[in-house]
Amino acid sequence: MTEYGSFPGVRPRRLRVNPAMRRMVAETRLHPADLILPAFVREGISEPVEIGSMPGVVQHTRDTLKKAAVEAVEAGVSGIMLFGVPEEEKKDALGTVGTDPDGILQVALRDVRAEVGDDLIVMSDLCLDEFTDHGHCGVLDADGRVDNDATLERYAEMAQVQADAGAHVVGPSGMMDGQVGVIRDALDTIGKEDVSILAYTAKYSSAFYGPFREAVGSSLTGDRKTYQQDPANVRESLRELALDLEEGADMVMVKPAGPYLDILAKVAEAVDVPVAAYQISGEYAMVEAAAERGWIERDRAIMETLLGIKRAGANMILTYWATEAARQLR
Repeated sequence: MTEYGSFPGVRPRRLRVNPAMRRMVAETRLHPADLILPAFVREGISEPVEIGSMPGVVQHTRDTLKKAAVEAVEAGVSGIMLFGVPEEEKKDALGTVGTDPDGILQVALRDVRAEVGDDLIVMSDLCLDEFTDHGHCGVLDADGRVDNDATLERYAEMAQVQADAGAHVVGPSGMMDGQVGVIRDALDTIGKEDVSILAYTAKYSSAFYGPFREAVGSSLTGDRKTYQQDPANVRESLRELALDLEEGADMVMVKPAGPYLDILAKVAEAVDVPVAAYQISGEYAMVEAAAERGWIERDRAIMETLLGIKRAGANMILTYWATEAARQLR
């Protein structure tokens, strides 16, 4: 043992003595610009509808969505990711309303761009699950399986109508093979080279999506295990990552965030493009439920979860607490 004038001579606690010291030596910092707000807009409602399994989150009307976008700008949030919830009778097997220029998602994109312009990066979920009567992320074949290549044709159409409606960024979340390349070609074909692709590169088949399915009014029957990733796999994520980058992804994402911080760290180490992580509905719901029962300190828990995601390597975090957390950080 090394001899010092006093023992112990090395005292890491010296760098923890007060808030100013801890702030000065912090290795990881959260900033409002790290945050992206996922938001739901529902067709045919005149007042926001509370989502029971996600306390504090609502299905917006077109007007309240615009207000939420303005509030996000004022708080310093960087982006908003929009999800459309159509009227139930408009759903069909092909998710036609998802490619209708007058569908709820495209209308909402135009609304938000008209309201905030370029002050907020307007992102659009590019997937069919909200719009299909079977709730899957793609077109089904005669045997009821998701047809990868037929789905890609639909994604190409979706990308074009979303870009025309004003999306700065499209987020293909269906985990179809080849989706990024097809979408990039579709966007470039109509002169939308400046529209970015945020690839849902590692999207796992997770139990934590439950509240989200209430939020979008999902009609899902069965599961998505044939196209979303197996939670047991790590190397598969890096393979998906390589493919997405080869196909032209501008940014990549890991989803969920909290249960997959190891995947997030590996992805962040492997790439030179921005990395996002999506703190999903189940992660949100667990904190809110525990806090409501007095089992944890809500505000501290929120910030700790976000800090953990940032520390693991995320440049951007999609979180339902985005505006609230941004206000606290400012």
